[in-house]
Formats: sequence, structure tokens, C-alpha cells
Amino acid sequence: MDRNLIFLPVLVQVALTLFMFIRLGAVKSRAMRLGEVDERRRALHKDAWPDYVLKVANNIDNQFETPVLFYVLSFMAWANDGIDWLLLSLCWGFVGTRLAHAYIHVGANLVALRRKVFTAGVLILVLLAALDLRPFLGL
Repeated sequence: MDRNLIFLPVLVQVALTLFMFIRLGAVKSRAMRLGEVDERRRALHKDAWPDYVLKVANNIDNQFETPVLFYVLSFMAWANDGIDWLLLSLCWGFVGTRLAHAYIHVGANLVALRRKVFTAGVLILVLLAALDLRPFLGL
């Protein structure tokens, strides 16, 4: 198997993060244009922005939490030549949970559903970590 295939889900995760930054710029511009921003507080206080801006900003924060572990685990697998179909499938599964999480978060923001998707992503990370340990355990 081509070990460089691991970079496809990594690039999709990076693209999601960049998309959210672009989306944030768009919703902030809209809020400014509509006069929905407390100009005196906007530089230092998140509550100066309307909720639809905060949802996107909070989602960007989320893109630098568990995805950082995904990046590390992906690069470890690549460096140790540990890429197989199971690991690659888990990587795509993780990215799928991140896409779903972002969609829920910036959309209806159903917290119970968002938590389930987040938990699924964390469980996938645990499995990825276990697979990354194989070379160190002689498996």
C-alpha cells in the first residue's frame, strides 16, 4: 500500500480548518455590515459578536483540539511505515466525524448529537493510537 495515501485525509482535515477560517471572515463581515457587533468590545470580547459568528469561531477552536492528535498519529504512522487499510479507514472515519461535527456545530448546533459525533472521533483516535503502537510492541 502506498503510505502517502495517509496525507489525503490529513489534507481534507486541513481544508476543513481553512474553510472555517474563510467562513468566519464571511460571517464577521455580515455581522459588521448589519451593525450587529459591539464595536468597543469586539477586539477583546467574544460576546461582542452575534451567536452565528461565535459558532464558527468556536468551531475553529475545535479544529485545533483533537485534530492535532490526528495529525501527530498520522505522521507517526507514516514515519513508521505503519499505513494499512485499517489505519487509513480509521483516518477517513475520523475526518468524517470532524466534517459532521463542523456541520452540526455551525448549523443547528444540537449539542447532544455533536457530543456523540465528537465521542466517536475520540474513540477513533484511541484506535489509531493503538495501531501506531504496533511497531513498538513488535506486532
